[in-house]
Amino acid sequence: MKIRGGDLDLVEYDFSPFNPGERVQTLGIRPSAPLQPVGETVRVRAPSRIHLTVLDMNRFAPERPGGGGVGFAIALPLTVDIRCIDGPDDIRSNRLPIIHHFLEVFRQASGYTGGFSIRAEIHGYPHVGLGSTSTVLIALAHGLNAAVGSPFSNTQLRLLLGHNYVEETHEGEIAFGFETGVGPAASTYGGMAVMGDRLTLVYHHPFAEKERVFIIIPASDISSAGAKEFDLLMNRARSLDYQDRELKAYMILMDLIPALERGDLRKVGDVLWEIEFRGSKRAEIEHHTFSIYTYMSRLRDAGFEFVGMSSVGPSIAVITTRTREDVEAVIAPLGLEIAIETTTDNTGVVIEHLEDQVA
Repeated sequence: MKIRGGDLDLVEYDFSPFNPGERVQTLGIRPSAPLQPVGETVRVRAPSRIHLTVLDMNRFAPERPGGGGVGFAIALPLTVDIRCIDGPDDIRSNRLPIIHHFLEVFRQASGYTGGFSIRAEIHGYPHVGLGSTSTVLIALAHGLNAAVGSPFSNTQLRLLLGHNYVEETHEGEIAFGFETGVGPAASTYGGMAVMGDRLTLVYHHPFAEKERVFIIIPASDISSAGAKEFDLLMNRARSLDYQDRELKAYMILMDLIPALERGDLRKVGDVLWEIEFRGSKRAEIEHHTFSIYTYMSRLRDAGFEFVGMSSVGPSIAVITTRTREDVEAVIAPLGLEIAIETTTDNTGVVIEHLEDQVA
């Protein structure tokens, strides 16, 4: 498959699945010190993320992470318990293919030859734009690292995750997915993260520390994963970003980051609302038909400070100082309801060592 996004921009990609553990990319990353496996269970809690926009979809593809982006962490955690053991791996999770794959990535990068006991607790909102795949891999990576003595930095883990980011197929195989680095950065550090190309963390800041976050998940029979997502992101979205990427980058540098520094939620909401109608974000929203714009416009017209769709949707995030009842009064006539009420997460990954507990 060849896709042209702009002048001198031609991507050729073989969109084919493979088995977990194949096509591993370690990037030459090696441990900074000898491994020192710990004796207790490591528990990792990682917040989910809202991915607000990619900066330029012409700069990433499966097996080519990057593209830049903006997103923030929310208090919807995933928990992974990990323990070093003798013998084969013992894994309990409903995401076995991606876990098996990253285990092989970690082993090849670290040189660890023992086994792991892994228990991964996944929230019940997969493939709706809340980063379920990204977050479980982030928690897994930090847990594996801590279990063998933390030989890798956060940046090295983000690079290993980004260059080996995969999604499952229905047949139990995996395929490379799209990764900007927003999820790993936001979930690791909490708050709002701004990413440049090649998974580079450009800016990070606490975000909406006193406001509530309401997640609305409209019903949609339009797929946001697999081949449908590939067609969306690698065609129309690329063309629109070729037109609007400079404007989006300007708005983020000149308006969004200063607003974050001031703690001005309404201005942050205004900037991101403009981006909802530009570039690849427009393609992502239109993918679900214009009903998503209708829902979000009603919320904006009602005066809520921040309204935005996450990733390829259909989840809509509302951040406000107003009450749940105020939100419900707007969305109930539209046939919608609040799926999650929470807050932003400004802490990021939390790692505990649990003595006398078997994972």
